[in-house]
Amino acid sequence: MSDENTSLNFQTQTEDIGKRLDVFLSEKIEGWSRSRLQRLIAEGEVLVNQKQAKSSYKLNEDDEIEVELAELPATVFEPENIPLDIVFEDEFLAVINKPAGMIIHPGAGIPSGTLANAIAWHFKFQIPNSKLEDKEIPNPKSQIPNRLGVVHRLDKDTSGLIVVAKDERTSESLSGQFQSRKVYNSYVALVHGMVERNSGKIEAPIARDKFNRLKMSVQKDGRSALSLWKARQRFEKFTLLDVEIKTGRTHQIRVHLAYINHPIVGDKIYNEGRDNTVNNDDVRRAIQNLNRFFLHAEKLGFTHPATKEKMNFTAPMPDELTEFLELI
Repeated sequence: MSDENTSLNFQTQTEDIGKRLDVFLSEKIEGWSRSRLQRLIAEGEVLVNQKQAKSSYKLNEDDEIEVELAELPATVFEPENIPLDIVFEDEFLAVINKPAGMIIHPGAGIPSGTLANAIAWHFKFQIPNSKLEDKEIPNPKSQIPNRLGVVHRLDKDTSGLIVVAKDERTSESLSGQFQSRKVYNSYVALVHGMVERNSGKIEAPIARDKFNRLKMSVQKDGRSALSLWKARQRFEKFTLLDVEIKTGRTHQIRVHLAYINHPIVGDKIYNEGRDNTVNNDDVRRAIQNLNRFFLHAEKLGFTHPATKEKMNFTAPMPDELTEFLELI
């Protein structure tokens, strides 16, 4: 359940003909058991030729397979001593308040400086309940195998709460809670325009945009997606919303709010230039200077996999967002 997932794409070859879909994926995605992949397929997170399929589906040559992963597959990250704002930590998991501008994991052209690099350092070399204090460590540039469970995602420009598992069992449990919609995940978003009602829901399927593969859009044949919203504060040209997501589609909140013609302030990809239509010069300049969009993962609640305790966390809006609200 996240605002940004990892999308993996595969094309089957001659040697894959007749293989079950779940068997094929277990061979391709390291660190994911076949049972976890079967659950992912059942949740509709795997498409074959842009359609949902069963685990038992027998592959044909040149099948196009798209997989949405809310949790990173096992890989190797270089540890980096990057400061982290730790809200909670024990020997099983940590809840981190991610700043805007930080990417979750290394990707094409981005080998370092990510949350994954930071937690690889801290989890490998810190003792439980240390609150991740800085310590001298040997050979910090050595690569270590990473099976840390980043069980949900946030966009680079979204700040706020993210939970990270320290072992496979904790990762499995948290992943299951997200997929079965047992996690409370609430964001605060500032949108363009005056939202008329005080609350509502957006239930509209989402898929990768057919004309721009970097974007998502509402489409009839997309994956089901549900967002609930409430108006928190109204301004002359903007509305501050609380948005709870019940599903975790890529860019879900951004796509849904743009779909109802109330795109997020500062979201250059989905608000189609709406920022530039703001009449007040000071406000328009302030939006440009934000260098992010106004979306913050404010509240997170889940059941602790080991203690079974109900855990609830809140991260206040960062200073740049509260200062912008004061301006408008």
